[in-house]
Amino acid sequence: MGLSVFLMMLCLTPGLKAQEIVTAERYLASLSERYGGIRDYEARITIRSGNSTMYGTVSHLVPSFLRIDFTSPANQVIVFNGELLTIYLPEYQAVLNQSVSSNRRAAGTSLATAQGLTLLRRNYVPVFVTGPSPEPLEAGSAERVVKLRLTRKSVSEGFREVVLHISPDSRLIRRIEGRTIDNRFVQFDFSNVKINQGIPEQRFIYDSPASANMYNNFLFRDTD
Repeated sequence: MGLSVFLMMLCLTPGLKAQEIVTAERYLASLSERYGGIRDYEARITIRSGNSTMYGTVSHLVPSFLRIDFTSPANQVIVFNGELLTIYLPEYQAVLNQSVSSNRRAAGTSLATAQGLTLLRRNYVPVFVTGPSPEPLEAGSAERVVKLRLTRKSVSEGFREVVLHISPDSRLIRRIEGRTIDNRFVQFDFSNVKINQGIPEQRFIYDSPASANMYNNFLFRDTD
């Protein structure tokens, strides 16, 4: 029997179904679609960078509202309301404000949002770390995740590479690992994630302590 006849008979065999090949690009697209259906979320967040570890609660509301209330460092706050980035540093009794124009607003969004994932899809090339099957979050961990490694397409991106750890059941980002252009390693962990709880915009209004010193446009001038 010729090879072509054999393949035809194989395809016509009852009960034989073709399995869809899951590529890294398709998996990242489905993750982006998942976050596209999330209006708001709240989660516990842990941020590790160098020898520093920070803990807090992160709140996000579409399109670009973001707030982190830290328990360590205690009372430190980061708020972005789509136009103004505010950072309160209680250790220095200082409030840092930065106005953000429309062409810079993407910088105020988290990677763990629909907007952030859209930027990643546009500016990074994804591959599975080992494959589409879940693997341990880290050595010795019973928690399993799907890992995607994203490599930047151009040198203008802030991260050389980003690794996303996605919980396979909820299809939510469990961990983000990033390596910056100056080769610093940063890790964000999300846990106890609650989605679409009806977070109001008022949560992203921050009243600075009256005793704090104010520093405006500490990153750049809005006209730059």
